[in-house]
Amino acid sequence: MPRDSKRHLQQGALLSRHLAPRGALRRQVLRGLGALPLGAVLNASAAPSAARIVSLGGALTEVVYLLGAQGQLVGTDTTSLFPEAALKTAKVGYMRQLSAEGLLSLKPDAVVGTTEAGPPVVLDQVRSAGVRVELVKADHSWDEVRRKVATVGRVTGREREAQALQADLDAQWARVQQAVATATRRPRALFILSHGGSPMVAGTGTAADALIRFAGGVNAITQFAGYRPLTAEAMASAAPQVLLNSTQGIEALGGEAAFWQRPELALTPAFGRKALVAMEASHLLGFGPRLPGAVQELHARMQATTA
Repeated sequence: MPRDSKRHLQQGALLSRHLAPRGALRRQVLRGLGALPLGAVLNASAAPSAARIVSLGGALTEVVYLLGAQGQLVGTDTTSLFPEAALKTAKVGYMRQLSAEGLLSLKPDAVVGTTEAGPPVVLDQVRSAGVRVELVKADHSWDEVRRKVATVGRVTGREREAQALQADLDAQWARVQQAVATATRRPRALFILSHGGSPMVAGTGTAADALIRFAGGVNAITQFAGYRPLTAEAMASAAPQVLLNSTQGIEALGGEAAFWQRPELALTPAFGRKALVAMEASHLLGFGPRLPGAVQELHARMQATTA
């Protein structure tokens, strides 16, 4: 038998073993299958799949599991925290601080990440070694989520399941956005990044800025793009009604009680009512298949803390 044919048969057998539904994580994929037009299923392209995949980014890893392709996953980065099984995968380091040696040691056929992964020279080295590198444009939009689902579906050879998952996610997103649009209040929110080092606040062009807007809030920081250090002057002028952080960021500051002891926070309207919303980082900022749920929760909690 020709080598290529034998390899395709082996990959087909591997895919078949993981095609059957497995628990609640797979049920949302299967629900969407019935909503697909027959033509969309029959016309799915038959792009070659990769038997060994490294995923760089928690959202992409989540999609791998939702599509039932975890049997092809040989490694992930340190932001891949969900589902719990992802914690047990081989880790290649933080997605922005990768090494070619670490990636290539897992002998992947493909590496899937976003344009935030790097350094670029490392990914160039991986490409030069003959490994397929697929990068999804990160622009903090719903289309980013759609591109992630489509890319993982193509690389894993599960395009039909990816179409079904996307149909379900699009329906979830439409419902959440409709609910957000009915709110009469748009609270001023400020996101504080405090995972390590000095805390910083999120300006425009950040994932946090997009989340605040999606959830029906107004980013209290519009004077600059990206992240800058948190200062008393910035907090006073921003006048946020609610403060946002990740649960990991609150833990890094010593807990919620220690967080509110920071003197600059006393200058904000949020301080009087201790209006704080903290959510797990990959859920809040991951821009993956859990984004509709993250926006729904953030919207509800911002509305409740500023009522």
